[in-house]
Amino acid sequence: MNSLEKFNGRNRVIVDSLSPALEAERYPLKRVLGDTQEFRVHAFTDSHDLITIDFCHRLKGEKKWIKHAMQDAGNDEWIYSLQPSQIGLYEYCVMSAVDHFGSWCHSFARKLEDGQPADVELAIGGEIVLEAAQRAKGDSKARLENFGNTLKNSKCKLHERIDAAHNKELSELVADCLDLKLNSQTPTHLLMVERELAAFSTWYEFFPRSCGPDTQTHGTFEDAKSRLSEIGRMGFNIVYFPPIHPVGHAFRKGKNNTLTPSETDVGSPWAVGADTGGHKDILPELGTLADFKSFIGAAAKHEIEVALDIAFQCSPDHPWVKEHPQWFKWRPDGTCQYAENPPKKYQDILPIHFETEDWQNLWLELKSVFEYWINAGVKVFRVDNPHTKSFAFWNWCILEIKVTHPEVIFLAEAFTRPKRKYNLAKAGFTHGYTYFTWRNSPSEMREYLTELTQSETKDYFWPNFWPNTPDILHADLQVNSRAAYLGRYVLAATLSSNMGIYGPAYELMDFEPFPGKEENNNSEKYELKQWDWDKQGHLKDEIARINGIRNHHPALQRTFNLFFADSDNPNLLCYLKQNWDRSDQILIVVNMNWEQTQSGFIHLPLNHMGLGEHDSFTVRDLYNPYETEYTWQGSRNFVKINPHQRPAHIFKICRL
Repeated sequence: MNSLEKFNGRNRVIVDSLSPALEAERYPLKRVLGDTQEFRVHAFTDSHDLITIDFCHRLKGEKKWIKHAMQDAGNDEWIYSLQPSQIGLYEYCVMSAVDHFGSWCHSFARKLEDGQPADVELAIGGEIVLEAAQRAKGDSKARLENFGNTLKNSKCKLHERIDAAHNKELSELVADCLDLKLNSQTPTHLLMVERELAAFSTWYEFFPRSCGPDTQTHGTFEDAKSRLSEIGRMGFNIVYFPPIHPVGHAFRKGKNNTLTPSETDVGSPWAVGADTGGHKDILPELGTLADFKSFIGAAAKHEIEVALDIAFQCSPDHPWVKEHPQWFKWRPDGTCQYAENPPKKYQDILPIHFETEDWQNLWLELKSVFEYWINAGVKVFRVDNPHTKSFAFWNWCILEIKVTHPEVIFLAEAFTRPKRKYNLAKAGFTHGYTYFTWRNSPSEMREYLTELTQSETKDYFWPNFWPNTPDILHADLQVNSRAAYLGRYVLAATLSSNMGIYGPAYELMDFEPFPGKEENNNSEKYELKQWDWDKQGHLKDEIARINGIRNHHPALQRTFNLFFADSDNPNLLCYLKQNWDRSDQILIVVNMNWEQTQSGFIHLPLNHMGLGEHDSFTVRDLYNPYETEYTWQGSRNFVKINPHQRPAHIFKICRL
């Protein structure tokens, strides 16, 4: 092979360093509809020629690029600010070429000023225009030919030829007919523009099967409707169900994950599949598809969307095991390999074998599961353990779905190593679970949130903070501490714009742990529960107040506008949230010592807040039912927090 074949020697423009951008044609940046994104690129050419530099974008699947001229920022850097008009998966790149006509115009103008002869120069310009005419069509072609001939025609009056050279229409016509063969282009990158719910969501997980009248009666979708009014009153906008599919009988787990279930044990909903169906079917005890759609409609009346848990794993009874045995691993003794995480064993769950030679049909079937529930009205999915499935599958599947259903939101339930979590986010997951639960001091929380909000990960990883889940009951929540439950909720609700809880266990402070483990005793994963939803001492009103603050303050509806303030007390975590024009500024101070009163001085970042050292301002504690107000001045101000009254201040800053 001739070494010159990899070059296009006629392309003279260097265009590179496009930012922000992830790996070309594979991983998308994430942004929210309505937000403006500034793109930058380096571009230059040899000699003194001018260049055209266009930012180009289109929805994936469309043929025509939308082009916008980028602005010269100096030092061979160019910028363009994009504000997409609709959600969707976009492609974008930068195209650049030597602007022969623009270069000629610039040179010609200077020569005219210098009094040099114009006839030959005009003829040169005419040749450039006639070359453009050869690439044009229709009326544009005729107009360019007319302009080109006028420029070349020495019999025309000189002022007419000069006027033609300066005609704005001519410049526009030539710009539309550039020689694309001479274009230099960056690789094509992806941009995911999400709807508002992707940036600001408050999730409430509960088991519809536990909404029956007692622990012997299986709850239904109709029973679960009775909870919607209270969940809406508390300020949640997403209700999330664990898997609603038929539950397997083979190796069914009993209460507390025992291997010896009784005939009445309902098993784990994550053991998907039985003789009544698989991932596209509903557990008969919950109701029918019509009942489920009715629940979605009832939730919508409370401005709540319904999220489904999709767990790509099967019980031994799943129809796929018989219909597609090649999608599973089989042991030498003829048994199917069940899921293990030694020493843990999950005999009731079979993992899918992603190295199967029939992988294409497997991928198509798994994608069709999402499409089935999307057609049923579900637009939000929590995906169970995605890091134990093929990463390449997720990248393909999610981007395929996003092209036709850009409104769909995917939450990755992945408590795994950071690089795995971040790759899932790059692959297309809208949100990801985090290590928030295990950051239990102000210094740990500050370090972790700085990583999430200030590093390059903010371009693709959007955190979703959960103080508890059906699998996780952290040590902070294993004591009867109202301050710990409320404090952790304030942290989740104000540090991240996406958060959720597993209820009603959280608001009822169901704090009994399984002995020696970081999880609930008598776990609802394996049994029907009868909750006293109005149990004395519940946290519903406090949660409603905190969510109400979130819902009414734009500063708390984004994650990456976080700015930490210093304190002379290491037990206090202080941070600021403000919207872009500083019209909404919220200062949060949390006492992370859940047992003892703490006080100290906090040091506000006045420059970041748009305040001067001598400015006076008020702070109103929105979390306090009386909304007590204080007047502060300067950067150093005193706070005192008794966690047994309220573990935090949520201050609204008001300028005097």
